[in-house]
Amino acid sequence: MTKRRKTRNRRRTIFVVGGVMSGVGKGVVTASIGALLQECGLRVTAMKIDPYINVDAGTMNPVEHGEVFVTKDGAETDQDMGNYERFLGQDLPRVNYMTTGAVYKTVIERERALGYGGKTVEAVPHIPLEIISRIRAAQEADDADITLVEIGGTVGEYQNILFLEAARMMKRDEPHDTLLVLVSYMPVPASLGEMKTKPTQYAIKLVNEVGLFPDLIVARSTHAIDDVRKAKLGFNCGLKAEDVVAAPDVASIYEVPSLFRAQHVPETIMNKLGIKGRCPRQSAWEGFAKRIRKAGKPVRIGIVGKYFSTGDFVLGDVYLCVIEALKHASWHLGVTPKIEWINSEEIEKNPKDINRILGKLDGILIPGGFGNRGIEGKIAAIRYAREKKVPYLGLCYGMQLATVEFARHVLGWTDAHTTEIDKQTKHPVIHLMNEQEERLRSADYGGTMRLGEYPCVLEQGSLVRKLYGHEFVMERHRHRYEFNPAYRQDLERAGLQCAGVSPDGNLVEIVEIKKHPFFVGTQFHPEFISKPFHPHPLFVGFVKACLTEK
Repeated sequence: MTKRRKTRNRRRTIFVVGGVMSGVGKGVVTASIGALLQECGLRVTAMKIDPYINVDAGTMNPVEHGEVFVTKDGAETDQDMGNYERFLGQDLPRVNYMTTGAVYKTVIERERALGYGGKTVEAVPHIPLEIISRIRAAQEADDADITLVEIGGTVGEYQNILFLEAARMMKRDEPHDTLLVLVSYMPVPASLGEMKTKPTQYAIKLVNEVGLFPDLIVARSTHAIDDVRKAKLGFNCGLKAEDVVAAPDVASIYEVPSLFRAQHVPETIMNKLGIKGRCPRQSAWEGFAKRIRKAGKPVRIGIVGKYFSTGDFVLGDVYLCVIEALKHASWHLGVTPKIEWINSEEIEKNPKDINRILGKLDGILIPGGFGNRGIEGKIAAIRYAREKKVPYLGLCYGMQLATVEFARHVLGWTDAHTTEIDKQTKHPVIHLMNEQEERLRSADYGGTMRLGEYPCVLEQGSLVRKLYGHEFVMERHRHRYEFNPAYRQDLERAGLQCAGVSPDGNLVEIVEIKKHPFFVGTQFHPEFISKPFHPHPLFVGFVKACLTEK
């Protein structure tokens, strides 16, 4: 661990905003800058601002918004929070995430309680002041030298204007301690074969119109920006050419820190913020990137889900943490993950083709989810994995449906189900948690699931106990339904072992089948805590089993 550099208690803030279009990797840029500054001995934290009226990300459709990431303390956040945790190697609290809805909710509640002393409450300055207050709270909570604040969306949008105003106010009051990074897309139209800077120039013009001036431009593109265009951007935007950072597409997001390091990004930022010192000569990220490039034979894993398609395109972001956890485990074992998207509805429509659909896979994984669409296809895939001895890992819904499948086809309870789908089933092997009933009756959906980190005790002699290496673990949850303890004895007698339970023994957290190469289902989401340098043991065990059976 790099020794922390003394910064005389000064709190520096780096705002990261996007230009031209969304989805170009602001989160990875933010996380990579943070990881590099961390290696230089600074204490770093990162925040995400989402410009939505939603109070949190929990009620958003995953196809529309992407994966919901759950923090240790139970906040439902944007998936970029997961990137921050993975790159920084630390757990971030709920104070590091805010939305427009959460900010307005706080201001309105304060006004109703006479918190403003009867003054007229206005969008400016009161909303930006609340935003700044939340940034200060995150800085203090982590005692951070550097706080990276990613503002969602793209400059020029109406939704994020008040967040940009907060950045302007902080830049005005603390010009030497506040930095602005613009991540902008540089298109290379196929018909021209030339990288164009004009869209980014217009994006900077929009930033200027709200009183902000970028200190650094990250030029995202399919290719690395050349010196000619760096000079052109610098000349037209009031920057030095060396303040334009090339960020071409790379094979893995974990190559980005090395890419930035080669361009002296951490030193440039430290110089602009008046932080003295040197960064280490070698970076752990360079070694990690080499490990990825040297990864050997492929392991083919099918993710069976339903949140894949958006029009004619596949939306992998829905299961981002699962994908990254599989990568971490695979690279740790020196192999290359080959992930295949399996639409569970295709299995439902073509049940006789299941061997064609799943037969070439080395392992099957069913992630979390909600609702009845595609559910029978998932159950069919679980049965295939159980009977054909294909390694299986079920996460949350994947664990619940594994229990349903086992009850139906091993115990013969053909109507066994979860009450989420069939409230009248005679064998509700999965049912609603007691504290959730009143919430659903009153339509109280936002932030009311079992959320955040909870303890789990692992059964002596179980596979999961062997993989974890100890008896007691802490894992993150996001669910309303659970394993029905009334059926535990019958299921265990038939061979479905309850390998992990809550400390009081009332909640089943993990199920597994012993006479199988690897068949594990977890009520929690282990993917949330997997890190590049510390892959999750369950994912490592799963991928290792896939290789063995392969």
